[in-house]
Amino acid sequence: MAARDALEIVQGKWRIPIVISLTFGDKRFGQIQRDIPDISPKMLSQELKALEVNKLLTRTIHDTMPVTVEYSLTPLGKSMNKLIEDILDWGVYFRQEVLEK
Repeated sequence: MAARDALEIVQGKWRIPIVISLTFGDKRFGQIQRDIPDISPKMLSQELKALEVNKLLTRTIHDTMPVTVEYSLTPLGKSMNKLIEDILDWGVYFRQEVLEK
């Protein structure tokens, strides 16, 4: 089922914040972690690997001293932008209708 596949990809606390972080450009591990201060390095590493396996981001190793690794969204990852905007809009609506009344 397509909906189940999509939910499997975006489920969890950290995947959407990681995608949002990378929406603003390619970033190194530490830069992503600064954007999401509550995530542990271990969890960030696991989630980045899962997003890479699902072809939402790419990991590029640059041959520098020291070696640097950059993460960037793939076209498939960038296609989540509309979904993320819709979730944010619905979240604002939900807060107004339920939480603030």
